[in-house]
This record gives sequence, C-alpha cells and structure tokens, in this order.
Amino acid sequence: MNSQQDLIYNLMNDLEDALDKGFSPFGYYSVVKKDTVTNLLDRLYAALPDEIKEARALLRRKDELQYEAQQKAEKIIADAQSEANRLLSESDLLRAVQREAEKIKEQVINECEDIKRKAADEAESIRMQAQDEAVRIKDGASVYAEQLLANLEQNLGQMQEIVKNGQVSLERRRMEAEEVPAGNFANQRQDFVNDFKMQ
Repeated sequence: MNSQQDLIYNLMNDLEDALDKGFSPFGYYSVVKKDTVTNLLDRLYAALPDEIKEARALLRRKDELQYEAQQKAEKIIADAQSEANRLLSESDLLRAVQREAEKIKEQVINECEDIKRKAADEAESIRMQAQDEAVRIKDGASVYAEQLLANLEQNLGQMQEIVKNGQVSLERRRMEAEEVPAGNFANQRQDFVNDFKMQ
C-alpha cells in the first residue's frame, strides 16, 4: 500500500515538475506539453488503489441508480397523471352519458304523456261520435218505426174496409139470393168480386 502511495506521490511530483518546466509568458499560465501531462495523468489513474476505483465506481453507480430512480419516479408520476386524466375523462364521459340518459328519459316520459293525452282525446272523440251515431240511429229507428206503423195502420184500415165491404156484400147477396132465381147466380159473380176490391 505504501509503495502505491509513493508511486502516486512521485507521479504528482513529476506533474508539478512538468508545470514548473513549462513556459510562463504572463506568470499566471504555464504552457506544457500535452503528451507529458496526459501520460502522467494516465499513470496516476492506473496507480490509484482499487478501493478508490471501487468507490468511484460506486459513486458512478449511485449516480446511475439515482438517475434510474428519478426516471422511474417521473414515469410513475406521468403514469399516475395519465391515469388521473383517464379517470377524469371517464368521469366526464360518465356524467355526459348520465345527462344524456336523463334527457332521453325525460323525452320518453314526455312522448308517453303526449301519446296518453292523444289517446284520451281520440277516445273521447270516438265516444262523442258513437254517442251522436247512437242518437242518430235512435232517431232514424223512431222515424222508421213511425213510418212502418203508419203504413201498417193504413194497410189495416184498407183491410178492415175490405172486410166490411165483404161483409156488406155477403149480406146483400144473401138477401138478393133469397129473392132472385138460381139461374141468375153466374151473372152476379162479377158484382161480388167488385165489392171486395179496395176503394
């Protein structure tokens, strides 16, 4: 371990020597050969203990892990935001669907009320028409019955007159038959038929 430290110190001394031997035109800056400094730095890195290399690797790994963790956290946040937006969008969609459903429900109720009202109006109209038709039929039936009875009365009067005429004629013929000889009966047949005709 001491030899490794000595090597590092020696290389650092060589680096200082290279800077001292460099050209300093303004006193603050030194111009040195790039190859000399690069060679010394490479040897310094190579001379570093394994613990320092491992620690440096761990630091790099730590930075990588932090970067990966940060990336994962950002992705989780982005996914959560996306999910929140999706849920919010679905919630908005659900509310929109509910509003549309309420609108359709109200429209259906109104249409049902209109149909019910129209059906009631139509039923009332049909009832009124039926009532008017029944009154008209009743009046027509009464007129028809009166006409029929009047015709029947007229026919009965005529038949009664025929019966009376027949009775009178029979009585007259009977009386005449008692007075007239039997041979004249054929001549009286047309007079007998005329007596039964309607006047």
